[in-house]
Amino acid sequence: MAGKEVVLDIETANTFQEVGAYDHSKLVISVIGCYFYETDEYKAYETHELADLWPRLERCDRIIGYNTKGFDLPVMNNYYPGNFLTFSNLDIMEEIERSLGHRLKLDDVASACLGYGKTGHGLQAVEWWKQGKKDEVKKYCLDDVRVTKELYEYGLKYQALAYADRLGGRKGIPVDFVHKAAEKATINLTMPF
Repeated sequence: MAGKEVVLDIETANTFQEVGAYDHSKLVISVIGCYFYETDEYKAYETHELADLWPRLERCDRIIGYNTKGFDLPVMNNYYPGNFLTFSNLDIMEEIERSLGHRLKLDDVASACLGYGKTGHGLQAVEWWKQGKKDEVKKYCLDDVRVTKELYEYGLKYQALAYADRLGGRKGIPVDFVHKAAEKATINLTMPF
């Protein structure tokens, strides 16, 4: 694990169904949950706090998440002057899809590897947000971050993940999560020049 890796997950205040299209630009962030390896810290950010988060992500070695390239980062780009998709990123779901040829739910992989999964469902978090239950949304989001972090560490340790197949058997998924240090262009979009 690199000392400056960040595991993240986002929750939104609305859904694709509500906006009438599969359009990331129409989704509104409610919370971004993060785990920072550098400081061994979990933190949830609301939209009014994102200016504090962006510099931390700009300085990180790699962003780690589950479906980050397909969901989290495109939605985050609505709030950021640059493009998070250009950052070093490990999308665990993408690695699984590359290995198996199809996607799996975070909950299914976590249950097979860790013995437990997610604590709720994203649609539930949208409803909580609408009901003003911000603390519940933050807790749910950070629980997803914790599960993703532990799944990442499992993959690092065993170089494999697992899932239960349709017959109830446990199947392995070979993965390589080792961060290959690469030349990284300095990104400094939110700090004064």
